[in-house]
Amino acid sequence: MAIQTTSSPSTNAYRTKYSADYLEAIHGKRRVYDIYAVPVGAPQFAMEKNGWLASTYQFNFASDMTPATSAISQTVDIVPQVLRDATSTITTSSRGDALQWAEAVDIQSYTPYGKARMQALGENMMESIDLLAQSAALTGDFAKSAAARASLDAGTSGHRFSDTAIATAQARIKALKCPPFMNGGLVCTVHTDAFYDLIQGGNVVTIAQQVRPDILMNQELAKWGDFSINATPFAKVFGAAGADNASVVATTLSAAANALDLSATVASGSNIIAGQMLTIGTEETGDTHYSTNEIVWTQADQTVSGTTILLVGEGANGGLRFDHASGAAVRNADNVYPAVFGGRSLIKAFALETGEFGQVVGPKNSGILDQFTSVGWKWYGGYGLVAENYIFRAEYSSSLQA
Repeated sequence: MAIQTTSSPSTNAYRTKYSADYLEAIHGKRRVYDIYAVPVGAPQFAMEKNGWLASTYQFNFASDMTPATSAISQTVDIVPQVLRDATSTITTSSRGDALQWAEAVDIQSYTPYGKARMQALGENMMESIDLLAQSAALTGDFAKSAAARASLDAGTSGHRFSDTAIATAQARIKALKCPPFMNGGLVCTVHTDAFYDLIQGGNVVTIAQQVRPDILMNQELAKWGDFSINATPFAKVFGAAGADNASVVATTLSAAANALDLSATVASGSNIIAGQMLTIGTEETGDTHYSTNEIVWTQADQTVSGTTILLVGEGANGGLRFDHASGAAVRNADNVYPAVFGGRSLIKAFALETGEFGQVVGPKNSGILDQFTSVGWKWYGGYGLVAENYIFRAEYSSSLQA
């Protein structure tokens, strides 16, 4: 899809030069739950000066005909069927973000910032929009787990992701006739921690040894049953939402912590030790999702006592990735890993004005001397589950925390 441009020739030239980098980033590792979505460009999303025409939209799908089970009467006419509409409702949303830099950065630096900025924008756009797809994929009512979320235990083998779990999901979702992708296959998306238990399972190991030893050596598994396994560290994790650890850490931040911080201060350091996994943020129960919850590790030189914890996280410098307010929960309960099984399961509707992958805005100069430049993206649309039988969710623990 071409990125829409409506500004000066120099601005258009910038976007044309780097549009491939933007689109490459969009289709990269951050596109996780969006793969389940069938895109629908919606002309009824036409934007007005005062915003959306409506906050929700309904999409209709014709139902199947009921099979004929009775002989045709020779004296009474048949009763024709009427196709009923199945519906999916999508709540629209707007998303956008931008980068800004000083003119001196481009003057003084040899770093190819033009390409890096557009790649960063593309990744930011896809990750931001994928959170909407994630919510649609993970909040359906067709779900089953070995135990309630708060009771999933890393030390219980029956609570872990396995080939048996995949077979169970396959039987459930195929029995309800979930539509596959165009290649006839289905996809399972799961976090790499849960995937670890799958490739450690006896059946997978045996088949890998007998048929394709390379998939065992490379820690890879392309397909199991009808499912292509999409194991990714960007899959959703309900951090510390499972069973409590034997040595419980249940404290809070006693001061705000900022992105890139390598340490944080907690109200109590009880049971916090070196090399420990912790979750910072509100526990996610039921259908609650908090996108800024993050999982961190305490550093190897973490002291046993004290209230300052030294962290290793997902930030660009190995620190925190998000800002956290004072009072945010800090816990060490077992993580819960949801797996999504499905095919063409979601509808993604988007405004034609911004397109499926957003509209790049800028670069624009600002300031009295035009010494600042900004470039960003914006998107309008939403995701919805076509039908409850189109996607199946199960939740697991991981032996990595046992």
